[in-house]
Amino acid sequence: MSQISDPYSSGKVTTSLYAQKRDVSGSLVVVLDGRLDDRNLLLIAPMSRCLCRGQVHELILTDEPGAKPGGRVDRIAYLGFFAVEREGVIVVGDEFLLDGKKIGILAGFDETHMPNHLNILIQSPTRPTGKELGCRLDSVVVFHQIGLREQ
Repeated sequence: MSQISDPYSSGKVTTSLYAQKRDVSGSLVVVLDGRLDDRNLLLIAPMSRCLCRGQVHELILTDEPGAKPGGRVDRIAYLGFFAVEREGVIVVGDEFLLDGKKIGILAGFDETHMPNHLNILIQSPTRPTGKELGCRLDSVVVFHQIGLREQ
């Protein structure tokens, strides 16, 4: 009997699979103001997630350079929660924009709070909180494909 393997963990699926995809967008419904150095988030192996209209998910920044699917992240800052208004698929390596300003690159996903919400980790050179970034309710969130590269 053959065992089914995870195509993400085994490296069979890479970001080059995504030839084209539309932006996923929404708006902040909560602004957060907290930072931790020992969060111990375990990023799942899959590099993509489908986000459906109306879902609410948490946005978390990290300045850890090695943040990637299958890894662990400790240094985080809480940005906020956003409601999905334009559904689609987000993929590790997507650019993350807030009110039109590039904040960082999608690093991966943590499912600690599922099925309530997904933690979406954004790799950024710094890790300001949502309050420190000047976020406000209804700030526009966009995930945008910036190119094809192996992850």
